[in-house]
Amino acid sequence: MATHHTKMLIIGSGPAGYSAAIYGARAMLEPIVVQGLQPGGQLTITTDVENYPGFKDVVQGPWLMEQMQAQAEHVGTRMMWDTIVDVDIAGGSPFRAIGDSGDEYIGDTLVIATGAQAKWLGVPGEQELGGKGVSACATCDGFFYRGKKVVVIGGGNTAVEEALYLTNHSDDVTLIHRRDELRSEKILQERLFASDKITPLWNKTVDRFVAGENGALDHLELVDTVTGEKSTIAADGAFVAIGHAPATELFKDKLPMDDGGYLLVEAGTPKTEIPGVFACGDVMDHTYRQAVTAAGTGCMAALDAEKFLATLDFAKEEAAPEMTAAE
Repeated sequence: MATHHTKMLIIGSGPAGYSAAIYGARAMLEPIVVQGLQPGGQLTITTDVENYPGFKDVVQGPWLMEQMQAQAEHVGTRMMWDTIVDVDIAGGSPFRAIGDSGDEYIGDTLVIATGAQAKWLGVPGEQELGGKGVSACATCDGFFYRGKKVVVIGGGNTAVEEALYLTNHSDDVTLIHRRDELRSEKILQERLFASDKITPLWNKTVDRFVAGENGALDHLELVDTVTGEKSTIAADGAFVAIGHAPATELFKDKLPMDDGGYLLVEAGTPKTEIPGVFACGDVMDHTYRQAVTAAGTGCMAALDAEKFLATLDFAKEEAAPEMTAAE
């Protein structure tokens, strides 16, 4: 067991954590990144990435995260293969975190980049067909289904927004919902019902995703929630849109969160209510949830951490007793 001290401690990796590390290292903050259970975040389970700036051709999600990690290490970041199980932030800077290994991490500033995970249905074929027709992000993958038949599963804001977005690529979008009315905001419902490209399919749950001979999604098996009747629907792409779960359990009762469990920050910044503690990426963003926006907030967190440390140093200088002539 060991103690590790840094000017900037980053919990979690992925685009947000790695970007914070790159900017922090270049500011000579000697950051430590505690990678967590899924180093690289959600992009490590994403195949084709076509919308991250800087790459003319499609790149692979795991490769992109490897490059970000390598860049962060190259400029001076220390990567720790550990998972934080407890934090002590109530007393202000420095902040303490305990790893599953038993090691203690102390940071003069703390950047939270623990991310979020899409909620899945947990039915047969869903995991096997991930990246082969089944997705949880229409903004990320909708482009691949231009002119094809797609379905969206869900009934809240996320599902309706995904369905509306997909009409930019497909004229045949079906929204599958387990009830006979939507839970989304009324204005979103009005837009959905006004679209001639979207067909709602009520009182249905997905029982199974089924592959075709080519190994990609072919159709979904459905069950009627009222009658129990079984049916199928053909689809080239299926988007599960039943929400996301931010990884914020570690900060329960320690930092304010919204009803969805996302960390609350000062508008337009990554600042939490505790000075010196910053949140970036999907852990605080339930609206955009893109790699590029996560990277942007990671950059913001590092810049604000640098400013916070400069303020701390100035306060220490102001508080120090003046040297006398005899001294």
